[in-house]
Amino acid sequence: MSFELQPMMISGKEVLPLIEGGKGVAISTGESSGAWAAAGGIGTFSAVNADEMDDNGEVIRTVYAGRSRMERFEELVAQGISGGIKQAKIAHEVAGGEGRLHMNVLWEMGGAERVLEGVMEGAKGMIHGITCGAGMPFRLAPLAAKHGVHYYPIISSARAFRALWLRSYRKLPEWLGGVVYEDPWLAGGHNGLSNSESPDQPEDPYPRVALLRKTMNDFGLQEVPIIMAGGVWFLREWSNWLNNPEIGPITFQFGTRPLLTQESPISDLWRKRLLTLKKGDISLNRFSPTGFYSSAVHTPFLQELYDRSDRELAFVDHPADDHTEAFAFGVRNKEVFLTKHGLKQAQDYLAAGFTKALQTPDSTLVFVSPDKASEIRQDQLDCMGCLSMCKFSNWAANDRGTTGHRADPRSFCIQKTLQQIAHGDDPDNNLMFAGHAAYRFAEDPFYANGFVPTTKQLIERICSGD
Repeated sequence: MSFELQPMMISGKEVLPLIEGGKGVAISTGESSGAWAAAGGIGTFSAVNADEMDDNGEVIRTVYAGRSRMERFEELVAQGISGGIKQAKIAHEVAGGEGRLHMNVLWEMGGAERVLEGVMEGAKGMIHGITCGAGMPFRLAPLAAKHGVHYYPIISSARAFRALWLRSYRKLPEWLGGVVYEDPWLAGGHNGLSNSESPDQPEDPYPRVALLRKTMNDFGLQEVPIIMAGGVWFLREWSNWLNNPEIGPITFQFGTRPLLTQESPISDLWRKRLLTLKKGDISLNRFSPTGFYSSAVHTPFLQELYDRSDRELAFVDHPADDHTEAFAFGVRNKEVFLTKHGLKQAQDYLAAGFTKALQTPDSTLVFVSPDKASEIRQDQLDCMGCLSMCKFSNWAANDRGTTGHRADPRSFCIQKTLQQIAHGDDPDNNLMFAGHAAYRFAEDPFYANGFVPTTKQLIERICSGD
């Protein structure tokens, strides 16, 4: 092989510098993360609405009894804590004392701090580190230090880490186990693109990570490893990052490749779909109710959202400028005003069967079929507060339980679709998160003839450079 992968001290133990990326909802489980740790790496189970299991190892799906969003939110948090504890215990047992075990949480998920506290209390001694992204987790450091575990913030720029360090992390540097650089153009799931960065103009990760190392060195963090996440497939392609003073101590995170292992919980339909992906099938979009960009396979589910956004028209409440054409919509026949061209488009949408005009928070209308309108409305009513703030349902984890804005029909219920795909539904009917290198499943000879490796076999393959 073209390089030698050296063990590294991570979360208090010398292990392979290979990390399983945490994938929620219910995808990075105790089984998958425990197997990764057992093979000598760092396994990461997801505590984002983790599955509770019965004594026979069967998933206990949450059935919400609460009539209000706040009541369902409390059920969600309680289930998240019990499920997280269960997955931690499974991971601990499967790992057998090998490797390290980390827990992944999204800072912007509903009840994030309560879930973190609850799982850490209920799984004492089983978790060695907490990774956390999707937001700016300023309070991550004191929470991790309280429980005597290392913390691993997920960031996408040196500027984001600088802000976290100066505001919070500098007070507890001894528990900073590493900094996860999650490339916003390469990683799967939600991405940290800033307003000054374009989804269509990807940047080379090397100078961005080199700048992160320089920033960390300025703070005296020369020995703290950076974890490269996003786009990592063959380690031989990253050999110039090893033993490189510009990069410093480096480890690599694999989020997409562990999907296709024997210990991965994904369905056979999902496995087969991964093996058919082509370059360009994975793209960034901004439909997520979080407001973040996200990277997902371009499925019919995603195409419907693009089509929905194409049937969007701006309106005004009173005639103004070129918005002179009256248009009535909804059960109360609310009258608004469109342009002449807009009215013609609206009539075309109605004739094509998109007879329900739904108002957005931005004084626009989107046109959908009656069935889709009913589905959107029901999903909004069923909201259980899985995010700290949700554009789709207008939920917010505050005293009022609302963002104060109109619910946005251009988005979708992310909890519903991620639960469905995680528990066997057709991936084409759902949001299918994936890193941008997922097309390599079809090209990599390791997976020829539909071969699905064990996690141990995958790690051995990765260590070979391939």
